[in-house]
Amino acid sequence: MITAGIDVGSVSTKVVLLIDAEIKYLVRPTGWSPRDAGLNTYQELLNTVGCKTGDVRSIVGTGYGRISLGIIDKAVTEIHCHARGANYLVGQGGLLIDIGGQDSKAILMNEQGKVIDFAMNDKCAAGTGRFLQVIAAALGVDVSELGELAEGRSPLDINSMCTVFAESEVISLLAKGADKRDIIAGIHRSVARRVWGMASRFGPSQRVIFTGGVAQNHDVRNRLSQEAGCPVIVPEISQLAGALGAALYARELNK
Repeated sequence: MITAGIDVGSVSTKVVLLIDAEIKYLVRPTGWSPRDAGLNTYQELLNTVGCKTGDVRSIVGTGYGRISLGIIDKAVTEIHCHARGANYLVGQGGLLIDIGGQDSKAILMNEQGKVIDFAMNDKCAAGTGRFLQVIAAALGVDVSELGELAEGRSPLDINSMCTVFAESEVISLLAKGADKRDIIAGIHRSVARRVWGMASRFGPSQRVIFTGGVAQNHDVRNRLSQEAGCPVIVPEISQLAGALGAALYARELNK
C-alpha cells in the first residue's frame, strides 16, 4: 500500500511516500505559493519513484499550508504529525522539540507517540530557522555554514532574541571587532536557551528528541543538549518528521 504525507511549511515543503515500509521523500522550497509548492513537490516525487496518482491510496496534509491543498483526503495538525513521525523514527516517546522555519514546538509524547501536551512559539521568529537565516545574512555567511563555524567557539552574550534587535546587536559586535564565530556560538546558545525555556515547562526529561530543519545544525544540537542536561536524539531524516507522520495518518484511513 502507498500513502502520502505533504508538509507545507513556511520555508520548505516536504513530501513523503510510504510504500509499505519504505520511505521515499523530497524537499523543496515553499516559495510564494504554498499550494503550488505542495502539489508540484508531490508530483515530482511521484515521477521520481515511478508512481501514478492512482497508485496512492490516501493523502494527508499538514503544516501551515495544508488547507490550500485540494488533493488531500484529510488535514492533520502539525503537532500530531510531528509527534507521530518522530516516534516512528526513534520510538519510546519522550519530549520532542521541533524548530522549523517560522515556529518552534515542544511536544510531550507517551511511548506510543500520542500527544500529552505541547507548547508552541508561532508569534515571533525568535529561535526559529528564519531567525538564523537573518543572522547568517547579517554575518555574510550561508545558514548551512553556521554549525561548522560555531563549533568549539566561546559564545558571546546576545541580549536580545527579537530578530530585528538581535540583528542590530550582531552588527554592533562586528563593528567592535568581535569574531563572527563567537557571535554565531552566542546566537546558537540563545536559541537553545529560548527553546528549552519553553520546553522545560513540562519538567525534566531524560529523553529529548530534536527534529526540524534546525536540527541539522550540530552546534545548536550540542547547546540544546547542554540546556536539557542530556543528549538529544536527532533522527537521520529529522526534517521529515511532519510529512512522515502525515503519511502514517494516511495509512490509517485505509484500515
